[in-house]
Amino acid sequence: MSVGGVDRLLPDLDDLVDPEATFEVLGQGFEWSEGPVWVAASGYLLFSDIPQNTVFQWTQESGITEFLQPSGYTGASERGGEVGSNGLVLDSEGSLVLAQHGDRRIAKLESGLQHPVPSYSTLTAAYDGARFNSPNDLVYNASGALYFTDPPYGLQHGVNDSLKELRYQGVYRLDQDGSVSLLTDSLSRPNGIAFSPDQRTLYVANSDPEHPIWMAYDVGEDGQLVEGRVFFDASYLVAQGLRGLPDGLKVDAAGNLFATGPGGVLVFAPDGTHLGTLLTTQATSNCAFGEDGSSLFVTADMFLLRMRLKTTG
Repeated sequence: MSVGGVDRLLPDLDDLVDPEATFEVLGQGFEWSEGPVWVAASGYLLFSDIPQNTVFQWTQESGITEFLQPSGYTGASERGGEVGSNGLVLDSEGSLVLAQHGDRRIAKLESGLQHPVPSYSTLTAAYDGARFNSPNDLVYNASGALYFTDPPYGLQHGVNDSLKELRYQGVYRLDQDGSVSLLTDSLSRPNGIAFSPDQRTLYVANSDPEHPIWMAYDVGEDGQLVEGRVFFDASYLVAQGLRGLPDGLKVDAAGNLFATGPGGVLVFAPDGTHLGTLLTTQATSNCAFGEDGSSLFVTADMFLLRMRLKTTG
């Protein structure tokens, strides 16, 4: 089964994807799929289903199987809101690190990936004595520092939740010594996050329907953010009624962005030119490169999708 297609705006897109390509449906029936990550050492994909508080696994041989539950909220009492894990990433040792909405922390899976059990250690859960809202997406840089976003989506009542301890929604850096620094508090709904190939630019999506943008920040020698600029403003696409908001994103080896947003996966050249959109037909949350690097896996509402590209991640 396949869905969607390619909306080609500029011919440069043809260098990255076949204009006749469609998405292959790998799985469906999820409540809200998110946070895909490719585990190259074992050849499989992991992704979150936030409402189900579960991480699922996909392999070419076995399809979809449950991998880890609970994935984001480990408390004993019932709670509302978005409880599961969201973004997933592997650290330099191959351990799974999760942005946990329900537990409001960045956590590492202690059991390892071979025989996963929901045993977690906290990497960070607070900044300046205040608990995070609900860490959302995350990425490592070459120094081993972890950059992550913290919107209010995991709180039961969102930005107005009485349990919210921070007055802003931040982008943070977690250093290897455990120290946390606030990089910016200027975004209303910071979401997806990724580095350029040279790691001199940090891209952050803002999933606010009133201000749907992607930001590009210069990264200083010390790893802090020096200057930010609007990389792309999707307000006109939201106004057209296209489904989705700026969300997860990945960058290919040439610096092109594959960013989920209104209409599907928007493809941008490194200078911010919108080359076209990979149409998913669904509100689309995130994406990841996998297999030989030229497969783009996409989480889109109830679906897990795959499209083969001409470029590699």
